[in-house]
Amino acid sequence: MQAPALKGKTALVTGSTSGIGLGIARTLAAQGANIVFNGFGDAGEIDSLQADVVREYSVRTAYHNADMSRPGEIAAMMQFAAEKFDGVDILVNNAGIQHVANIEDFPVEKWDAIIAINLSSSFHTTRLALPSMKARNWGRIINIASVHGLVGSAQKSAYVAAKHGIVGFTKVTALESAHTGVTCNAICPGWVLTPLVQKQVDARAMQEGISNDAAKKSLVAEKQPSGEFVTPEQLGALALFLCSDAASQVRGVAWNMDGGWVAQ
Repeated sequence: MQAPALKGKTALVTGSTSGIGLGIARTLAAQGANIVFNGFGDAGEIDSLQADVVREYSVRTAYHNADMSRPGEIAAMMQFAAEKFDGVDILVNNAGIQHVANIEDFPVEKWDAIIAINLSSSFHTTRLALPSMKARNWGRIINIASVHGLVGSAQKSAYVAAKHGIVGFTKVTALESAHTGVTCNAICPGWVLTPLVQKQVDARAMQEGISNDAAKKSLVAEKQPSGEFVTPEQLGALALFLCSDAASQVRGVAWNMDGGWVAQ
């Protein structure tokens, strides 16, 4: 029997206790990768999540609760991963938050938090992961951007700025590691029904006085021609491809999975 494709590798996925990050973490674990989880949530639920992944995929897991807006905590998480698993082979920068408001009404503290978590945290994890990846001459850095790394939307100034920044940072990281076995790419999802998006659905349902299902359909129909949400499992499959030998020359790409959003 052939060994799982990522057997012996370790993946650190930020923001992986729910949503896109969890979907990617599970996909990588299914291919044999040990997983370092990160994110917020109930401690008991996170323990249960780890136990489920260990049982289902026969891999090792760990969890670190680093606040991705704090460089010191990010450094502690990276050190933790290095001590627990002898380094990070696959880094998935997924943690993110959102706030919606016109620029003139946008709270300064919300802007600073979004830039810190959605953009700067990826710099801090990457700068700490690269030396050992380059020393081993193998590594995969996958930045979860968004279609908003490629196009804009009103009332999302900080999010769009951060995600455009992530796409640019991905390109520079790819160029600086181009002569090594380390690759860096970005995935740019459209609408995915994560807890973050569910909040927007709930707000729309309340504001327009419609059902939650109607709000979902209305939200997706505005931007995504397929009329369907992208799933975390689909994004996990794309991340797995980017980790494969077949993708060794995919470098600095911003790969949108968006039901046709950017094609318009």
